[in-house]
Amino acid sequence: MVTSAHEGMHRIFQERPEILSPVFGVLGIAFPEKAAVYAIGTDVTEARPLVRHIDTVLRIGPSDGEDFLLAVEAQERRDTKKESSWPYYISYLQAKYGLPVLLLVVCRDRATTKWATGPFSCGTRGWTAQMTYPLVVGPDDLPVITDPRTAAEKPAMAVFSALAHANSPHIDAILDALGRALAGMDWNAASYFFQFLDSALGDTPAGDKWRDIVTFVNYFPGRGTVMEKAYLEGEAKGEAKAILRFLEARGVSVPQEARDRIADCTDLDLLNRWLDRTPHVESVAELFAEDAGPAEDRAET
Repeated sequence: MVTSAHEGMHRIFQERPEILSPVFGVLGIAFPEKAAVYAIGTDVTEARPLVRHIDTVLRIGPSDGEDFLLAVEAQERRDTKKESSWPYYISYLQAKYGLPVLLLVVCRDRATTKWATGPFSCGTRGWTAQMTYPLVVGPDDLPVITDPRTAAEKPAMAVFSALAHANSPHIDAILDALGRALAGMDWNAASYFFQFLDSALGDTPAGDKWRDIVTFVNYFPGRGTVMEKAYLEGEAKGEAKAILRFLEARGVSVPQEARDRIADCTDLDLLNRWLDRTPHVESVAELFAEDAGPAEDRAET
């Protein structure tokens, strides 16, 4: 069964490829300083009904060398089926794309990390036909980021640290540091990391802790922080829907341009003024006017 944590452990490499360099660093492997990274298809099925999917496949284009593929697998427990499917993934990708292939396995506990390291061999009667050596990172390999300043400087790595150590005694300190770091970050960046980690941790003790931290950090109004922004955006969308439904109920024609203007507005004060005018206006031109004038006069008579 695929879990939110499983998805988060490999999708973060697609959405925040900057963590590739430090992850390769802990493995003692140099990662190109300048490289183009983009995701490619993960379906490696050759014949139905046997369906095979790799979690994430990235094509790495270094500025100073040949391209290669990086297959990323999130592994939460020992699974002997992977001992044959991982070599298959590597062989398939190499045959299809004609590029070197590396396999990175990301684990959340020591036992799974030890098993996933392999190597996994295919052979018989004293002869090895193939040997697979995955690159493996587990909690012991990844930093425990509990300093808010470090979390603010490397938010993607801090989020990955939280995912990798979600079941460890350090998780509360990691999440506390990340919560304080997000409070001072740009709204768009903070929103992404908050939502990503909220989804990835899911309904777990760590997920509950994370939601409590973010709610507390962003409690006071007027700070422009994550929870406040999310709340205000929700309020604005509700106001916009109410305006459009009211106008439609009254038979007022709303062209698409006007509909988009209302739906995209995030100014609650302006939306409230428009909502107050909806019972009185006969057209969207009157709705948008700075002074509804005649429509208000008609309402008062």
